[in-house]
Amino acid sequence: MEQEHHDDPYRSTLQRAFDEALLARDRSTLWRILEELSATHAPMDIIDHVVTPALEHIGAAWEEGTIALSQVYMSGRLCEEIIDRFFPHSDIVRADMPPIAIAVLHDYHVLGKRIVHSILRTLGYHIVDYGHGIEVDPLVKRVRQDQIAILLLSTLMLPSAFLVRDVSQQLKATNPHIKIIVGGAPFRFDDQLWQQVGADAMGRSASDAIGLIDRLRP
Repeated sequence: MEQEHHDDPYRSTLQRAFDEALLARDRSTLWRILEELSATHAPMDIIDHVVTPALEHIGAAWEEGTIALSQVYMSGRLCEEIIDRFFPHSDIVRADMPPIAIAVLHDYHVLGKRIVHSILRTLGYHIVDYGHGIEVDPLVKRVRQDQIAILLLSTLMLPSAFLVRDVSQQLKATNPHIKIIVGGAPFRFDDQLWQQVGADAMGRSASDAIGLIDRLRP
């Protein structure tokens, strides 16, 4: 772990202080750290290298049973405040975008989706949010009804990641032009998995979603 901190300039004493302040719901310390980081780093870099990893660590701690679900929830809410502060919401909606939707497939771990959705929303993308814990058949039905062109799917567990194959096969059977972008821990651990389950692209960070949407849109 110390080697990881040495190699990544963001994984520092300041990062660990951010993680602790997030769990403690210490807003004053969070804003102080973010102001310090903002002096030398771009907002999107802070989101990708500080906020997102902090939420991943908290999510992993909850899976291990070392923190309470309430701490996970409050951490997510605080990070929404952070994202809104870095990317103030604009009422301008990008009219050049096709219908886009986002969901957590089967799983109930919503932090990653929440970050991606918040960033895209604040940058003017209109995103249909299908929530979390949605299963294959209801998801496919809603995507078809809404005529979604780009579907963002997040998973936490490997079995859920394999369900993307069912989603892809069903959707592409009737609309071969639909694009599916996946993200989440299983896809970061195995960088070939997204291709195996029939996705069109995989994002490693929240900022990846922006470039992938622009590249894959019709």
